[in-house]
Amino acid sequence: MRNAPRLVILCAVFLLFHSSVLAAQIDVEPGKPWHFAVSGDSRNCGDIIMPAIAQGASHDRAKFYWHLGDLRAIYDFDEDISQKYKMKAQHLSIAEYEKTAWTDFRQSQVAPFGDISFFLGIGNHETVPDLKDREKFTKEFADLLDSPELKQQREKDGAQQKGPLLPPKTYFHWIIDGVDFISLDNATADQFDPEQMSWFESRIMHDASDSAVRAVVVGMHKALPYSSSQGHSMNETPRGEESGRLVYEKLLKLQQDAHKQVYLLASHSHFYMEDIFNTDYWHSNGGVLPGWIVGTAGAHRYALPQPNSARIAKTNIYGYLLGTVNPPGQPPGTLKFQFKEVVEKDVPTAVLDHFTPEFVHWCFAKNSDVPSSLP
Repeated sequence: MRNAPRLVILCAVFLLFHSSVLAAQIDVEPGKPWHFAVSGDSRNCGDIIMPAIAQGASHDRAKFYWHLGDLRAIYDFDEDISQKYKMKAQHLSIAEYEKTAWTDFRQSQVAPFGDISFFLGIGNHETVPDLKDREKFTKEFADLLDSPELKQQREKDGAQQKGPLLPPKTYFHWIIDGVDFISLDNATADQFDPEQMSWFESRIMHDASDSAVRAVVVGMHKALPYSSSQGHSMNETPRGEESGRLVYEKLLKLQQDAHKQVYLLASHSHFYMEDIFNTDYWHSNGGVLPGWIVGTAGAHRYALPQPNSARIAKTNIYGYLLGTVNPPGQPPGTLKFQFKEVVEKDVPTAVLDHFTPEFVHWCFAKNSDVPSSLP
């Protein structure tokens, strides 16, 4: 019995670790609606807007926040980081910016979400040649890409396929309450590459045959091809156009043949749009899937493309898409989405004091290609 105390200690450590992992999981109440928040493109003024989004997501009792990529500008200084150095009367060098940009994202944009789970996608500004790439991104954000939710999902997938535990990647998925959330990586011109396409196809095949999966939500940085924002989407490159079209077609088949509800989310374009695949191309090539662009987390706002066929399109706007997951069988369907705008008065007082009211106002009135109605 000499080893008994040691055994007790080991068991206690295991139970403590196991319970902490379980506590980190996303729990939803059976038979009740629940919510999540999503947006992307938080460069330029993200340190102002993301804390306001976090405050809104907390008020909406969101179970998680999903960032669709473009964390910091990288190719140039973000205005909010520059402002911090100006207020300290310090010079911001290129080397210092490149060294601290992602640290700033963690401290100023991830931390405000507190206990809300944070899922992180990758955008083209995380892959700026000679400055940032996937390897650096994966290393810097290893904890988010290997969060308890994502690690347990990979463990479950490996057990189902009787294969090894795969390492974290910049594309991943997690299933909650019968909804498969799939985060894809189309940050560079070579995507979707064969490896990611193979992984995606296996996910769709599994979802098609799994009666427990009732809906699939696919998020990525650039919108799939032939959307209302076609000029700034996967249509930008031949590989993106080809592979993105295949992904859309497989999702369309999943909805039409397997009767799973499918929803598509993207950012990249710095405005808000609904019904983005309501285009002549998709009307003539299989059908229209519900889709949104929500590049509204702080980036320099763009003019809307003209013409566009989106049902609702707005620029000079910040905010997030609030998704509501309804219980099975409850109308109006598994998921519904509502855009929640963030306005100047929503910026937390601590952020306002830290940056000055004048700079915060600049982010709302001047961070845009389009003349603002704000004075």
